[in-house]
Amino acid sequence: MSAPALWCMAPDQAQIRRGRMGDGLRVRTLFSGISRGTERLVLAGRVPASEYQRMRAPFQEGDFPFPVKYGYAAVGEVQEGELAGRAVFALHPHQTEFRLPAEALIPLPKGLPPERAVLAANMETALNILWDSGAGAGDRITVVGGGLVGLLVAFLAARLPGAEVTVVDPQPGRRPQAQALGCSFCAPDAAPGDQDAVIHASATQDGLVLALRIAGPQATVTEASWHGTSSVALPLGGAFHSRRLRIVSSQVGALPPDRAARWTYRRRLTKALDLLADPGLDVLISGETAFGDLPDAYPRILGDPDTLCHRIRY
Repeated sequence: MSAPALWCMAPDQAQIRRGRMGDGLRVRTLFSGISRGTERLVLAGRVPASEYQRMRAPFQEGDFPFPVKYGYAAVGEVQEGELAGRAVFALHPHQTEFRLPAEALIPLPKGLPPERAVLAANMETALNILWDSGAGAGDRITVVGGGLVGLLVAFLAARLPGAEVTVVDPQPGRRPQAQALGCSFCAPDAAPGDQDAVIHASATQDGLVLALRIAGPQATVTEASWHGTSSVALPLGGAFHSRRLRIVSSQVGALPPDRAARWTYRRRLTKALDLLADPGLDVLISGETAFGDLPDAYPRILGDPDTLCHRIRY
């Protein structure tokens, strides 16, 4: 059995083709969300060959570079079984309907609109990044890069008691979203220094260089960006050693070591859905497109720097 799905066919080319339904409970998709950072690299064919297996989406079909059915932010209504009639989140590509085992379906918390639940995968990533950063109550925290994941990390950090959180981005249009989420905002040339924790989420070399420059003595810079096939040069001959700075990676594919004994992937994703209860997060939905119009719109959506979470309606 199969259903219409979005496939990346070649660099900057997408089309609707049939995709496998899978096995388990039938789910009719209501909405899905585009994760711009990762999906842009997938559509451009910029997944490094060394990462072909590690970067597979949980229910991906096809192999990198092309053709590939990709995505991981679907919200739908279960049509049968013990969850019939329930709205659920699944790490599934953009497809009109699919089947998954019940354990792969996370029921939405009471009161969470399906329209906002498409943010769950990115919220899960943001939660993991905050854990990896070690940021705590009262800290001065700067997030370099005001894209979707950066803003979600800033949203979580701003809820640490006494934390002072700044979002740094060259696009002034990110200011309203940052301030709506309880954070300060500034351009890169006004970024505050001596920060206790710096999180880099701009996926640019300039952003990571800035993150190192504003980190306080013995502070940690958490690299949350995925650079794909791009190389990054860093000025490690300056104050990097004398200030005893650290750079740590964060990737949602693995639980932080200090939590792995207690947390499961399902628990983390369930908590991410709980964290979406705040209606203020709706400012992160930057647009909506009907599924049937997606192939033509997909390259434009991914190429638009104003895109945060673009929602697909089925």
